[in-house]
Order: sequence, then C-alpha cells, then structure tokens
Amino acid sequence: MKILIIEDEVKTVQSIKQGLEEHQWEVDVAYDGMMGFQLASRSPYVLIISDIILPGMNGLELCRKLREAQVTTPILMLTALGTTDDKIIGLDAGADDYLVKPFEFRELMARVRALTRRTNTLAPATPFNLLKIADLELNPDTKQVMRAGKEISLTAKEFQLLEYFLRHQGRVISKVELAEKLWDLTFDTGTNIIEVYINFLRKKIDRDFEPKLLHTQIGMGYVVKLVS
Repeated sequence: MKILIIEDEVKTVQSIKQGLEEHQWEVDVAYDGMMGFQLASRSPYVLIISDIILPGMNGLELCRKLREAQVTTPILMLTALGTTDDKIIGLDAGADDYLVKPFEFRELMARVRALTRRTNTLAPATPFNLLKIADLELNPDTKQVMRAGKEISLTAKEFQLLEYFLRHQGRVISKVELAEKLWDLTFDTGTNIIEVYINFLRKKIDRDFEPKLLHTQIGMGYVVKLVS
C-alpha cells in the first residue's frame, strides 16, 4: 500500500518519506501540484499528504480537482496557515484532515493511522446490501451515495461519517464517539471539527431534500432517523 506526498520543500519531503518508510509504508513523491494530480488520478493510494502552497497547482485546487474527478483517497493537508478559517477552507475543498507546520512526526503518524484504517474499523457490508433510510442510499462497495435518485458526491471523510450514522440509525452518537471512531483522536472540547463535518454532510444530504434525516440532539450528539 502506498502513500503519495505532494510537497516542494525537499527537506520536508525527505523527512516525511524516511519516517513513513521506517514504518513500512511505500511512498511516492511529487514536487508540484500538476504532477501530484496526475499521480493521484491514475494510481491507487491509501493516503495523499499534500502541502497547500505548491508550484503549478496549489493544494486547495488540487484537492477540489481530485474530488471532482471522483478520487476519494483521504487527503491530509500540511500548511503553515493554522487559523480556523484556513482549516475550514481546506476541509471545504475536500481535505479529510489538516496538520499545521511545524509538527512532530509522531502527530503526523497518528493522523496517518487514523486516515488509513477508518474503513477497516467499520463493520463489513454484505455485497449489494445497501445502507438505506427513506430515499437515501449508501453502497459501501461502490462508495456511491444516492438520494431521491440523485447521486451525491462526498469526500472520503464525509462518506465514512455518513456510513457510521447509517450503521447506527436511530442511535444518538456523541462528539466523543465520532472523534474516537472516525478520527482516532482523543476529543478536544476546543475544536469544532465535528460540527464542521456535520454541517458539510447536512448540506449535501438534507438541504435540498425532504424529510430531513440528520438531526442534532442538543447536549448529546447527532442521530440519523426519520421524524414523524
């Protein structure tokens, strides 16, 4: 299994590549956005690690183009821009996680482990056994989501979040559980990452449809269910 690094700082590339290889990962490298896009579009990777500031095509544009091309590989953004607004812009472009430079390698590895094993922690689906509620359907095998006959494009993290909700329909799921199960991180009460992704998902699966399926239980968490 391979990881793709898209980064133009040679020392950063060498450091990350060496560390990943010491942890038994195979690594490909692209030093500009265009080459990164070409590699990510035609080769299967379990994870893409990309800087935002890149020659040729910046990381945000790269991320958007990959999602438009239906590439669902998880993307971890690296950047020196660390405000909440910067993070939301990156996540809205289709990234799955965001790590601010400078960072410790062990934190990078925690993010890598979380992003590359989330699918394995979900219960396997029976082939052709769609996860459904109302007119919303999710196919775990083809990674396709439909509502009212319309295909909905989700990022890898949004897909994992919806799949988790659909596998636990009717149960209120706390922010702590979502952080631990889908991000593999101890929940930080100071972060709004859960709310950000809930809003992303709600806009895609509920905003233009009725009935609403994703509900907030104030003080408790979130639940996917039909409300009569």
